[in-house]
Amino acid sequence: MGDRERISKTAIRVGFYDIERTIGKGNFAVVKLARHRITKTEVAIKIIDKTQLDAGNLQKVYREVDIMKRLDHPHIIKLYQVMETKNMIYLVSEYASQGEIFDYIARYGRMTEETARRTFWQILSAVEYCHSRNIVHRDLKAENLLLDTNNNIKIADFGFSNYFTANGHLSTWCGSPPYAAPEVFEGKKYIGPEIDIWSLGVVLYVLVCGALPFDGCSLQALRDRVLSGRFRIPYFMSSGKFYVNTIF
Repeated sequence: MGDRERISKTAIRVGFYDIERTIGKGNFAVVKLARHRITKTEVAIKIIDKTQLDAGNLQKVYREVDIMKRLDHPHIIKLYQVMETKNMIYLVSEYASQGEIFDYIARYGRMTEETARRTFWQILSAVEYCHSRNIVHRDLKAENLLLDTNNNIKIADFGFSNYFTANGHLSTWCGSPPYAAPEVFEGKKYIGPEIDIWSLGVVLYVLVCGALPFDGCSLQALRDRVLSGRFRIPYFMSSGKFYVNTIF
């Protein structure tokens, strides 16, 4: 079977893993659920078609791999194995069987404050771990926060991640606009961890409110809302004092 065939729907095996179904798609990659032929362990395999990438994007893939190899935290998806051929890259990683927080909230609605507190603490501990190793995620959002069989958080998708220095600035526009910090909208250079912290605030709002704090009918409208800091605090939310005392 050729490399191009392996990324198609007819792909049935990658190394020692039997492909079961597609669980995600991107512009130049597809994510498959697979099972180890001997141990029967479920994994997620991200299959990247190198022939569709220019040199810059290929370099970003290699950076993602390098960063994931350095991360070992209970609330971050673990990279198990990397396989590469002339045309393809296969990233074998931990599988979070309960899917995205985004889908959880769409299905069950907003979390109780007790559940949100526990969930957010797990997210925060993983992000703090990354920052302590000079790694910034840059795409924290509900779709990249996965749940395992015990509903514990697993941060995924380090495709926009990068290294940062204490006094250095980054400039690349990254992530999803509803989670983007004001300085990103303004096209300014930014300190990496600070935009992760902004995104964490948006994530916390999504967990307890079941909706985004900043939204708009167009990108310009969204930008205006973010830059003005306008968002609604629903009647059912506890006071700010509650969050300060129980989360931080």
